[in-house]
Amino acid sequence: MRRPAAVLFDMDGTLIDSEKVWDVSLADLATHLGGALTPETRAEMIGSNMDRTMVLMFEDLGLSLEPVAMDEAGRFLTKRTEELFHDGLPWRPGAAELLAAVRAAGVPTALVTSTERALTEIALDTIGRDFFDVTICGDEVDGRNKPLPEPYLKAARLLGVDPADCVAVEDSPTGSASAAAAGCTVLVVPCDVDVPIGPGMVHRETLVGADVPALRALLS
Repeated sequence: MRRPAAVLFDMDGTLIDSEKVWDVSLADLATHLGGALTPETRAEMIGSNMDRTMVLMFEDLGLSLEPVAMDEAGRFLTKRTEELFHDGLPWRPGAAELLAAVRAAGVPTALVTSTERALTEIALDTIGRDFFDVTICGDEVDGRNKPLPEPYLKAARLLGVDPADCVAVEDSPTGSASAAAAGCTVLVVPCDVDVPIGPGMVHRETLVGADVPALRALLS
């Protein structure tokens, strides 16, 4: 069995239980825009970047996709989410322990998130920057966001590894599709939405008890 060349972690819903925070800020934005977000659209937003989230929001509320209005809405959402992030973010079960184990084993790591850099930096105050060799954010992939493979391909390039030798840890259909399309083996631990089983994906109910040998076994 080969050890992973790197472990590539999603953030929201995978390492930290921040989707509950996004529930609040997205609901607040919908109210600010004069409507209410449907549960179906909220579920579709999980794992999406800011641009896609704004399109889904405006379409759900029956609003015209005017760039100026969408930019203003994006700024509102970022500011509100920043406020909530500053209050602290809870870990997903087993996530902190797995991060520490991977780091202790000397395996390179990356954080690969659809969240923009400004918010990610706040979240890293909770997670810890020292866990990651590189971080890739949703506003750093030239618009080629999840579910496209570029976020995971970029992480592998920066680490100097082959994506096929990496394990990605994800929680959403969007993120899992991105990692699988990049050629990674994907450990899927669903958080708020079900993730269909697909090629290259291995499902697990929780990260509790997950360790480096368990990740290594995925590549055997």
